[in-house]
Amino acid sequence: MGDQRTFRPRSSSSTPLAPAPKCVDWPRTSQERALAIERPNRRLTTILAADAAGYSRLVGIDEEGTLDRLRTIRKDLIDPMIAAHRGRIVKTTGDGLLAEFASVVDAVRSAIDMQQVMAESNSGLVQDRRIEFRVGINLGDVVVEDDGDLMGDGVNVAARLEGIAEPGGICLSSAAYDQVRGKLDIAAQDRGQQQLKNIAELVQIYSISAAHPAAAAPHTTVAPRLSIVVLPFVNLNGNSEQDYFVDGVTESLTTDLSRIPGAFVIARNTAFTFKGKPVDVRVIGRELGVRYVMEGSVQGGGDRIRVNAQLIDTETGAHLWAERFDKPRADIFDMQDEITTRLARTVGVELVAAEGRRAERERPNNMDAGDLAMRGWAILNQPLSLRRDRAACDLFDAALRLDDRNVEALVGLAFYHGNHLRTFASTNRDEQLRIAHMAITEALRLAPSNALAHFVHANLLHVSGATERALRELQFAIALDRNLAWAHADAGFLKVLLGRAEEAEADLTKAIRLSPRDPALDRWYALLGIADLFLGRLNSALDRLRKSVDMNPNVAMAHFFLAAAFALSGRAADAREERNAGLELDPHFTVARFRNERRSENPTFLAQRERIYEGLSLAGVPAGN
Repeated sequence: MGDQRTFRPRSSSSTPLAPAPKCVDWPRTSQERALAIERPNRRLTTILAADAAGYSRLVGIDEEGTLDRLRTIRKDLIDPMIAAHRGRIVKTTGDGLLAEFASVVDAVRSAIDMQQVMAESNSGLVQDRRIEFRVGINLGDVVVEDDGDLMGDGVNVAARLEGIAEPGGICLSSAAYDQVRGKLDIAAQDRGQQQLKNIAELVQIYSISAAHPAAAAPHTTVAPRLSIVVLPFVNLNGNSEQDYFVDGVTESLTTDLSRIPGAFVIARNTAFTFKGKPVDVRVIGRELGVRYVMEGSVQGGGDRIRVNAQLIDTETGAHLWAERFDKPRADIFDMQDEITTRLARTVGVELVAAEGRRAERERPNNMDAGDLAMRGWAILNQPLSLRRDRAACDLFDAALRLDDRNVEALVGLAFYHGNHLRTFASTNRDEQLRIAHMAITEALRLAPSNALAHFVHANLLHVSGATERALRELQFAIALDRNLAWAHADAGFLKVLLGRAEEAEADLTKAIRLSPRDPALDRWYALLGIADLFLGRLNSALDRLRKSVDMNPNVAMAHFFLAAAFALSGRAADAREERNAGLELDPHFTVARFRNERRSENPTFLAQRERIYEGLSLAGVPAGN
């Protein structure tokens, strides 16, 4: 798909709710579609091939032990590392894998990190028990199959390079090496031109012995973005009976953070080697190749328990964020679950914000697609502001012009347009919906297990009127990430659309419990207020809608809903004030436009929505046509 899209810059606008910027233009003429059908889908990409050296010998010595260790290595080390460097595993074999990267730099960084971690994993083992990988990397043209598999000489060269690499080493073609020369601090050996099996042309080859520090430059490992280790929390009581709770917080937090798209989280077995030891976060950062450390403590006294947690930058030692939970003792497992889920969501937001600041600080004039996407999400993770969010759209646009398969940018782009559509702010609905659907479809093709992508897809389904499908998609997103508070909140909203407003409160309060400081908190209170309006609970609706507006006065619809609630309560002056605030933010809003964007044909919902139309009209909102 990469060669069928063009990304063009656009000008931003500060005019209130001018037609929404396109951000990305995906032309799809009939001629282009015909060409796409007739020709194979090809793209230039980076291929990484890896396999375990001496696999047959290892299996012959200890079949079950070797297979078990390989599975663990893949699950805990290699797969997360490839994902952290924005790679995609194309396929696996018993002893190896094939992965694809949009950037050669990312592929080489991933390979170096993988080999160095494997060298550490093998230290202390006798030779016959060591699992060492050989890696080949090539930049070449490939054919993309319908199932995502890759074929062609670009793949074959990578596989042949892997075959001639030393155990623990990496071989690059000259096409790949030219892309990293001068960009990475690596010691590469020129092995000259060689004839690879079944490859017609001679290939210039370079090798890196990343697993052996003496053979490589001293700073070859660049910690992936969003890389973190959760150190064992400290039990300040000294009561061994509380250790299981403290350790459970650490383990659960490690698991929950690993669900963040693009996160590289050090496995708990490694993290627990630091338990009870004095640590220097800078040293840990260098040893484990992570940018961030999370540490904390647990203290219990009487009928309360206190948990302190902090996020630290391993490069500077600076404390980026701290949180304290002081809670009454309850069911120990419920309490552990609540603490870890809240921490995971908050830390995820803080990591993205920290990476956005890091990119601006370290690479202000040389940001790659990942930097730009991270900065865009740092904006979207703030309370909703359609004007400010256009800056995020610009960043996603720039990221996709550098790498049109960057999943974070694709999801962010779709999320931006979805916000325009769901807040009734779009003046070019069909175009925004087209762009958003194409972006999220591509994101899900590249990352089918990305919970946030499924959440955004559900968002787009519901603005398209497919409410039942949207709810099922949200339930799937929650199955992938039970801590995705946004998905819980939207599930509540969709139940309102399906005429089940009385059920919405449980989902929305669950979202608030999971993420009580969420940037979307104002929206969730607005949704609770809407459900109250539908059910005729005017006092509760007023309380919740006022809370929403107080939290974020930049959302026009919240003002309009509050205006309707005031009008229905007989408070005409307050209704006019909120109506004017809404029209200042969205001067094109009318009751007719809102009516046309109803998003559900459920008869109960339509009957309940009449109360909103009545309230808007009483508040003096323009009728429109």
